[in-house]
Amino acid sequence: MRVTLLGTGCPRVSPHRGGAATLIATASAAVLIDCGAGVTQRLVETGREGAAVDALIVTHLHSDHLVDFYQLVISSWHQGRARPWPVHCPATVVPLIEGTMALWAAERALRVEWEQRPSAAGLDVTTHPIESGRRITIGDLEIEPVLVDHAPVAPAFGFVFRAGGRTAVVSGDTRVSEPLIAAGRGADLLVHEVFIHREMPAIPGKRSAASVERVASYHTRSDEVGQVAAAMGTRALALTHFVPPEFDRAALLAEVARDFAGPVFVGEDGMEFDLANGDVAHGRFRARLLG
Repeated sequence: MRVTLLGTGCPRVSPHRGGAATLIATASAAVLIDCGAGVTQRLVETGREGAAVDALIVTHLHSDHLVDFYQLVISSWHQGRARPWPVHCPATVVPLIEGTMALWAAERALRVEWEQRPSAAGLDVTTHPIESGRRITIGDLEIEPVLVDHAPVAPAFGFVFRAGGRTAVVSGDTRVSEPLIAAGRGADLLVHEVFIHREMPAIPGKRSAASVERVASYHTRSDEVGQVAAAMGTRALALTHFVPPEFDRAALLAEVARDFAGPVFVGEDGMEFDLANGDVAHGRFRARLLG
């Protein structure tokens, strides 16, 4: 199993971090979790294409996890996709997916008629509502949805991925989630969002102290995420969905290390974790992930 962080940012735009997106790939499956801003570019940068992705999984109804959905469909078709897009998502996301496709129906019709490509099947989308506890199987990948707490956005899901004797957990957006900790017990890798509270002061005209606390309240804080990893007993922790996207890395790592003794990685777009070989790579950076 390979876990690739395609987008590690948040709604606050950063030139260095794309919108939320993670790719899980095995010998017979490739699954994209969320499709935030820039996901199609990040796929190509990592040597992949949307055309080869077997399914999209959406964690919850927030724009930074969904905004490039239509771009994903169109770019994949241009890459030669000739099979429909299965989208596994919360029931609350189904109307948005269907509405997006309806909104752009006339545009797609023009493309199909004028461009004369071999197949239009890659422009078809099928939605599959996610249910907590109801597992999804794609190729050799078994996926367990776990209901997490991102209220008032509900439902929201984290996921446990299992294949080839390895386990990866992707938190989605959530407060500290005991059900996720229990479901992912003993995972090889935990990919978890983080809110860095000290890096988010109130700024007049931009965000109030109340705004900061509201946003913090439905995320996992940097002084909590190490405790989550330790309680889960994961072998390694990769941080993602950084709020804000720019921060003091050394301070964050020191804070997390107070509670979690295993390897901690500050996620970057394009960082890849090979759970079979126990390696992590990003550009020229190479390191051991698992002992």
